[in-house]
Amino acid sequence: MPAVAFYISGHGFGHASRQIEIINALGAADRGVQILVRTSAPRWLFERTATAPIEVQHAACDTGVAQIDSLRLDERATVARAAEFHRTFGARVEVEADLLRRAATRLVVCDAPPLACAAAAAAGVPAFVVANFTWDWIYAGYPEHLHQAPGLVPAIRTAYAQAAEAWRLPMHGGFESIAAVRDVPFVARHARHAPADVRRRLGLPADQPLLLSSFGGYGLDALDVSTPDCLGEYALVLTGRGEAPGPVRPNVYRIHESPMYEAGLRYEDLVAAVDVVVTKPGYGIIAECLANDTAILYTSRGRFPEYDVLVAEMPRYLRCAFIDTDALLAGRWRDALDRLGAVPPPESRPRTDGAVVVAGMLVERM
Repeated sequence: MPAVAFYISGHGFGHASRQIEIINALGAADRGVQILVRTSAPRWLFERTATAPIEVQHAACDTGVAQIDSLRLDERATVARAAEFHRTFGARVEVEADLLRRAATRLVVCDAPPLACAAAAAAGVPAFVVANFTWDWIYAGYPEHLHQAPGLVPAIRTAYAQAAEAWRLPMHGGFESIAAVRDVPFVARHARHAPADVRRRLGLPADQPLLLSSFGGYGLDALDVSTPDCLGEYALVLTGRGEAPGPVRPNVYRIHESPMYEAGLRYEDLVAAVDVVVTKPGYGIIAECLANDTAILYTSRGRFPEYDVLVAEMPRYLRCAFIDTDALLAGRWRDALDRLGAVPPPESRPRTDGAVVVAGMLVERM
């Protein structure tokens, strides 16, 4: 049976969540395909949301960004980690190429470790970059630190240049080193249950406007959920993998993710059931809110080149408003929510069937 290998960055949950949607669509389109995943993203994310049979192998495919928490990153450590990883890049390529040969791999999907492109070329199979940014573009945004690794960005660009093609997602940056680039629609997770049903099953208020705090895998310990000045008019929803479910205090609800998934609900069902997601900008949560018609109240995420692109593009696709980080952490939310309430919906909505489109392109090439 033909094998497709997915190399997925472990930076946050967004890379994995969108590739899982593609994997699920690929499995539905071709039930004979074998799917291998190489990633440092958490295994539970695949176990909870992948519907196609896959083999997930933990592997350090890239180093991403050194996050302090969801809103702060360490630029110097980011470049240093990437440089250390690439000092042994040649040996890593040999290991991955041998793995691809032994797995009889026909295609490689990259989101977006450059290692995948170099290994695929060494193994003699085509690689397709399916992402909204490339890591050379990210690291080039920290020029004051690149003196410690002058060869880093050129090495990454050389690796990406070996890709057969890039299937570029919206809200993008980079890709200059890939000769053939094709734009594809948003890959997004769509709710499968009606908002009223989700609220009832999770014990959330039926009629009160809901805010969902969503700060990804790195968390935001500095956020005091007792302070928002909008509680009462709004209820705040928190999620977690270890906390007890149910009310935390009046107008604050905590959802335990394990029972939620065991009951057949997914995170995108919760996104669709709330009125506003309070978050930092990332491709995954933006695409999810877009697909499920949910507004975003966003704050800064530190000096990350993707941020400016996302902030510039978001108003085209969904209702959104900015809240200063100090105001967010101090609980001064009402003014920003009032501004968000005055934002009209976009005149048109883009396609969000990118998973099906990419899966079809993969089947064609197999």
